[in-house]
Order: sequence, then structure tokens, then C-alpha cells
Amino acid sequence: MLLLREPSDERVRRFLDGQRSLPFSYPEVGASQGRAPTSGYGVNHHRGQLGTGPQAFARAVAALKHWKMYETGWTRLCWPDASISEGTLVGVVGRHLGFRSLNACRIVYVYEDEEPTLQRYGFAVGTLPGHVERGEERFSIEWREADDAVYYEVFAFSRPAHPLVKATQALARRIQRRFAIDSLQSMRVAVGGGSVREGI
Repeated sequence: MLLLREPSDERVRRFLDGQRSLPFSYPEVGASQGRAPTSGYGVNHHRGQLGTGPQAFARAVAALKHWKMYETGWTRLCWPDASISEGTLVGVVGRHLGFRSLNACRIVYVYEDEEPTLQRYGFAVGTLPGHVERGEERFSIEWREADDAVYYEVFAFSRPAHPLVKATQALARRIQRRFAIDSLQSMRVAVGGGSVREGI
């Protein structure tokens, strides 16, 4: 949904209530776990280091569980106390060039791997019919003993759903790329520093 002004909390609640029972708006639900579809979708992939060691990993997981990646200054999660569990519904408000977007997502899956030399935690959100795009976005934290580094990663595949977004796909891709970069910075702030090394 595209808006000219910031939506009130009540409007967001009504919007989300209307999306609650609706299915995902794309057929490849869960595909961000493995080989994501590329035909007809744009891919947004960004990865950066948050710090080193198991303590940084624990702080990063806690930040992810509290949706800190959305604290970019131009995105807002509705609501930050939403539980990280499959089926949880959330809304995202974004501020772009004088207008707002209000989008509905649902958590598709949550995963956690704990091995002696590798720890990973993450989850993915999928779009609902009230989203201006169709697709899925995965957020993950990873620590490997080999280099002791803790990484945050965003991986998404999407295509436009709203007519205006279809007409301005290049702008939409720039906004997605900006979110990936800014969300990494938000996670660095939440974790408390770390290297600025990044990769795709």
C-alpha cells in the first residue's frame, strides 16, 4: 500500500488484520532456504561482518530477534515486539521520496544450527497481498570458528506487485539495495561495532 503520509497505529492494525488470513502472494514459499528462483525475480544479496567471537554472535542473534535491522531511520517495523516464529505477521512502513509504503509480511520459517565450528540463526519473511512486491527475504547471522567472524546477511528475491512499482523498477531496486546496506549498519550499532568488511 502506498500512502502520502505516515499511517497511524490504528490504520496499521486495521491493515494487518485484513491481511492476517490471506495466503502468501508468491508461489515459491520457502525458496530462500536453498536455490531461490531467478526467472522473473530480482535478487538482493548483501553480507557484512558484525564482529568476532561467540559473544558477538549472541548479541547479533538477540538484535535480529528484536528486529533491529529495521531501525534504519526510514523503515519502521509494526511491531518490534512481534515474536520470531513461523506464521508471525508484521507490517513494515517505509519512507521514500515524499511518500510512504505500508507492507504486510509473514514469517515463513525460522532456523538455527549449532555445531562446534559453526553457528547460524535466521528467518525469512514472505510477502502478503498487501505488499507492493512479491517475494521473500531472509535475514541470517553466522559464526564460523575458522575465522571467528560473525556475519549478517540479507538475501531476497522479489518482483513488483503494485503498478507504480512496476513502472519504477529501477527505483525499487535502489530502495531494496539501500535497505540491505542500512540494515547492516543498524545491526552493527545494535551489536556494538565490528569490522566494516562487507561482501556480496
